Amino acid sequence: MSKKNILLIYILFSVAWVFLTDDLVLLVRNDIGLLLMWQKIKAIIFIILSSIFIYYLIIKKEEFQTVQREKEKLHTLINSMVDFVNFKDGEGRWIEANDFGLKLFQLENVAYKGKKDSELAEYTDFYHEALLYCESSDEETWKARKITRTAETIPLPEGGEKTFDTIKVPLFNKDGSRKGLVVIGRDITERIMIERKLSKNQQRYRSLFDYNPELVYMVDLHGNLTNMNPQFERITGQSRDAYMGKSILEFVTEKDRKQVIDVFREVIRTGKAQNNEEVEIIRTDGKHLILACAMVPMVIDNQIVGVIGYAKDITQMKETEERLKRTEKLSVVGELAASVAHEIRNPLTSLKGFVQLMEGDDPTRQMYYKVMLEELDRINEIVSEFLMLAKPQKLVFKQSDLSHIIKSVMSLLESQANLYSVEMSLEVKQALPLIECEPNQLKQLFINIIKNSIEASSQNVHVVLDIKDSQYVSVKVEDNGCGISEERMKHLGEPFYSSKEKGTGLGLTVSYRILESHKGRIQFESKKNEGTIVEVLLPFNKQ
Repeated sequence: MSKKNILLIYILFSVAWVFLTDDLVLLVRNDIGLLLMWQKIKAIIFIILSSIFIYYLIIKKEEFQTVQREKEKLHTLINSMVDFVNFKDGEGRWIEANDFGLKLFQLENVAYKGKKDSELAEYTDFYHEALLYCESSDEETWKARKITRTAETIPLPEGGEKTFDTIKVPLFNKDGSRKGLVVIGRDITERIMIERKLSKNQQRYRSLFDYNPELVYMVDLHGNLTNMNPQFERITGQSRDAYMGKSILEFVTEKDRKQVIDVFREVIRTGKAQNNEEVEIIRTDGKHLILACAMVPMVIDNQIVGVIGYAKDITQMKETEERLKRTEKLSVVGELAASVAHEIRNPLTSLKGFVQLMEGDDPTRQMYYKVMLEELDRINEIVSEFLMLAKPQKLVFKQSDLSHIIKSVMSLLESQANLYSVEMSLEVKQALPLIECEPNQLKQLFINIIKNSIEASSQNVHVVLDIKDSQYVSVKVEDNGCGISEERMKHLGEPFYSSKEKGTGLGLTVSYRILESHKGRIQFESKKNEGTIVEVLLPFNKQ
């Protein structure tokens, strides 16, 4: 109501009051006392009525203005929000909505107040279904009688969609009836897109990490493992859970630990990658593996928080390199043997024949002739070994009992064992299958090995036969002799390398050649002044 209208009403009321009350005064004009009293009463009543009018005119107007100002503040507040804000009554009719919400649902020019979502759906074809869904979603919130929070997707006319984190707050009267509903929807489209992109990146990272054919591991600044990919279990034989949080050094051999520590510290200090470090580790089954390792700094927020390591098993490659080196040396020896061996044997046969003739004619120098013949025989053995390397023999494999071969070898070497005061023993732990082999060559192989053990200043030589890994026959030759130094271990099998005074270094070289033809392997374990264990592994069937 306008100020002019209020003023007009007040004037009309005052005029009516004056005329009506004056008419009543005329009724008591003969009584002066009553007339004066009535005039006072009339004035008092007018003052009271005017005061009431002024009170409602001023006070109520201020309250009304205050309410209006609060509504304006609320309207300004909700319109300044980047969220969709909507107030509904207990029947679901819209009371107030901000401009963002009206624009979102294409209702800017619609008199929305007092209308339900289903009624407003008639004003927009594009958001018709969305508004109907909102009404059904509101009903679920009313039934739940608690605050609900859902992610709702709204399509856009220009294409694409927006996702809103929608919170609905139901309000109830004291009697439990519905009072109102507050709906707030925050646009989280960008956050969802970032999360999806981050999720894709994480999936790519997990794929790169988990399915990497090489071992990948993460280490914190204290050198403790924080994560490893599945290759860890394949290479080390240990479960990831067993080593999580433990030091990286636990499965590294003692001799390589300092190297690992130095590389780790260098990466942390310089922030630069360190590559191609060879590290030896020990599997749970006792097997030693050689890994080619690389370490790179793990940087988060420009701070080095740890190290990411990559390791590739190069054990087989290193073994192949060693075999190639040995093969190359054998090739050189073969060429030398081919050109020298036959030239030596012809004069050697003549010398031996003349010495035997002289031995028969001169009985006084038998000791000299005996030494000469023994040395000529030794030269002949060396030439034979040369020829074996120079011209590999055609092998005829057949099924043979390895225990019989070992017993035959031990019988041949019994006299030499007695000469060195060495006691030999044989232990067959279980029934052995027949193996496909060339028996004479295996005899040569085990003669070389057992003879070395006898000559190693040992008191006992113990031979153990067993089955290993369900595919190999294992022959272990154990002695308690002088042992082999680490330096000598590196050169075992090399032609012409020997620690014996009269050794040629061809015995183990020939042994390696025999094992190669039988697809077998040989392993050495030795400690200086404690003894040596030589293990030969021969497959059941030649592949």
